[in-house]
Amino acid sequence: MNTLLNAALDAAARGWPVFPLRPGTKRPALHGEQQCPRTGPCSTGHQKWEQRATLDPDLIRAAWTCAPYNVGLATGPAGLLVVDLDQPKNEKSSSGAPCGATTFRALCERAGHPVPTTYRTRTASGGQHLYFSAPAGVRLTNTASSLAPLVDTRAWGGYVVAAGSTTPTGTYEALSTPQAAPLPAWLLSILKPAPKPVRRPSGAIAGQSCRYADVALSSETRTVATTTEGGRDAALLRAARALGRFVAWGDLPRHVVEQALQEAGESAGLKPYECRSTIRSALNWSIANNPRRTAA
Repeated sequence: MNTLLNAALDAAARGWPVFPLRPGTKRPALHGEQQCPRTGPCSTGHQKWEQRATLDPDLIRAAWTCAPYNVGLATGPAGLLVVDLDQPKNEKSSSGAPCGATTFRALCERAGHPVPTTYRTRTASGGQHLYFSAPAGVRLTNTASSLAPLVDTRAWGGYVVAAGSTTPTGTYEALSTPQAAPLPAWLLSILKPAPKPVRRPSGAIAGQSCRYADVALSSETRTVATTTEGGRDAALLRAARALGRFVAWGDLPRHVVEQALQEAGESAGLKPYECRSTIRSALNWSIANNPRRTAA
């Protein structure tokens, strides 16, 4: 119990709010909404685990001296984005299948960056958690395999099991120093929410611009679909950046561009997750660098 209490206090000392998980499991030990007594912390309404996660050492000691709770770490309130590199779930699915660490490394290579160095833990199943400090002003949420197979992320609305916690399959262990590096900009560009749609220009200019945008969409997707191995990812990146300006100007809806490029990339032989990450990061870059056209 002292080990788990110390783990909870250590996480809180780093500014990472914690809450108890049922002993030996990854499930919250707090009551659900249907069983909420509407007293204490819930006197003004049911408080979920993310709201009840705390940095208060007195509350932590009071909870962890009652039972050997595992330690849940609320990633959103902690200002963290945790990348979860998982293992295949069973023997059938793991036959020849790469683990999350392998697919994440491939993603980094395609983006032209090394695997980031940051605080990491080994999970009970043999996977890894990479901890990053999330940027201010951007509310990141959870993702499931949108970066790559067996690569999830936890931010607002999510939690991870902290180092020191134990389950029947093993113990969560810290593998490096406790410093969480800032989330890399290229990874943020893939994960951050898409910009809100912008209005189209009006009148004749809008009509001419939209016709040109439609021609560009057709041309760029045709180029991507007919590109051979060795240049497919680069062609998709160039096309997404070229078409992103029409999204920024309001000439093409973003979802239309994403769907067309996704189909073109897959036709060229790229994997679906490879297309998604390239398209999203390139469109985000292009939209940010092509301000909305203003009417005269």
